[in-house]
Amino acid sequence: MFSKILQNYNAKSVKNDILAGMVTSVALVPEVVGFALIAGLSPVVGLYTAFILGLIAAIFGGKPGLISAAAGSIAVVVVSLVKNYGVEYLFWAVVLAGIIQILIGVFKLAKFIRLVPMPVVYGFVNGLAIVIATSQFEFFKGETFWVYPLVALTMAIIYFAPKFTKAIPGGLIAIIFVTLLVVIFHIPVKNVGDLADIKGSFPHFHIPLAPLNFETLKIILPYSVIIALVGLIETLLTMEVLEEMDNERGNGNKEAIAQGLGNTACGFFGATAGCAMIGQTIVNHTSGGRGRLSGVTAAIMVILYVVFLSKLISIVPLAVLIGIMFMVSIATFEWASIDKLKRMPKEDAFVLIFTTIVTIFTDLAIAVISGVIISALVFAWKHAKVTYKTKMEGDKKIYIFEGPLFFGSSRSFIESFDVKNDPNEVVMDFKNVRVMDSSGVEAIDKITKKYLETGKKLTIRHLSNECKKLLEIAGPYCTYEEDDPSYKIAIDPEKLKN
Repeated sequence: MFSKILQNYNAKSVKNDILAGMVTSVALVPEVVGFALIAGLSPVVGLYTAFILGLIAAIFGGKPGLISAAAGSIAVVVVSLVKNYGVEYLFWAVVLAGIIQILIGVFKLAKFIRLVPMPVVYGFVNGLAIVIATSQFEFFKGETFWVYPLVALTMAIIYFAPKFTKAIPGGLIAIIFVTLLVVIFHIPVKNVGDLADIKGSFPHFHIPLAPLNFETLKIILPYSVIIALVGLIETLLTMEVLEEMDNERGNGNKEAIAQGLGNTACGFFGATAGCAMIGQTIVNHTSGGRGRLSGVTAAIMVILYVVFLSKLISIVPLAVLIGIMFMVSIATFEWASIDKLKRMPKEDAFVLIFTTIVTIFTDLAIAVISGVIISALVFAWKHAKVTYKTKMEGDKKIYIFEGPLFFGSSRSFIESFDVKNDPNEVVMDFKNVRVMDSSGVEAIDKITKKYLETGKKLTIRHLSNECKKLLEIAGPYCTYEEDDPSYKIAIDPEKLKN
């Protein structure tokens, strides 16, 4: 295990990863504590997730540098489960969600996240950047005037520190300097300890007390499926963002298995579910974390805070963490997308803006799924037309079609024909057409029926053998050419029967 973590390391990269992990661990604490409170859980439960899931995902995940912990998107999902059934049912739900994620990875289904269009990814990133920034406003409530200059000082240190030295991450310099400033001069601002008491013990193995039976399964299954899918969507999209930052491809299926192993372990050690966190991942990356050791360090430091260093971490001012997260928000936002909006097609620009807005006001899963659906509909609309040309061969009229024939283009295909005014002999040439689904097959049958009802002779050329077999009315009028295409058709048997 340790050889896997330390492979390809040298003294400099070890130092960078350890320091980056320390910065990230401090940034994790208020986030996971806040998410645990949202879900109606003890703050320590969220910190356990940051340790258990963070450690397992860092060691076995498909992308070094990815930081995983309890996340807000999942906290929103589980809040009603905890409220209505209790925390023991949550633990079983987390175990089942982990198993689902493992199966997704084993069957290599994580690759489908690659189907998410770039406008959706940009919208997701920009929406999360805004959410990260606006979520910090809550920490200003009840604060004194001093919080504002301290936040500004933190941001200035993080921005200017790399210009003087890259040996120590700017975030760590800011944490140490601003904390010392507040402690020495007794500046009246809130600190991490004011959020909640994070002192606790090491997590221990715990079989959930809720009965493991069919009734429990009916209760937890919907939550588990949503937890698994939401967690993987956020994790794999965060991986894509990190891939763009370091130009190194990750393994989505491997990450899905690691997330599943981590969440399953969380359920058996009294922790909630989690996933990759884009904000803390970017904190880690901008602090110099490039390898697995950075994630391992962050996870281990979190549990050390809980067991041994709770008093030390409790004195860190919230102002410094607000400043760090504001800088993360700035770094996360895809500023280039604003310029790209002017040049990209209007449909893509709409999808980007729509996904951003939905991410801000609802949640990540709804935003991404909605964005993908809209993009798919736009694509279908753009390609929902079969072009054609006609020519005469003696007394025969030849219709030569080109393009995909599917549910989106079947209407325009039918409208292409002039059945009433066509001559007595008509030929449909499908050499440059691919029939995609049962709607396309039905469209051919419908137009064939119209010609038969008028008593006109019809010939159909160049269809695949499978298409010929599926045609009920048009089948007998299909010719068999030497250059007939060969392809399969996506069909709905029930639809064809009707």
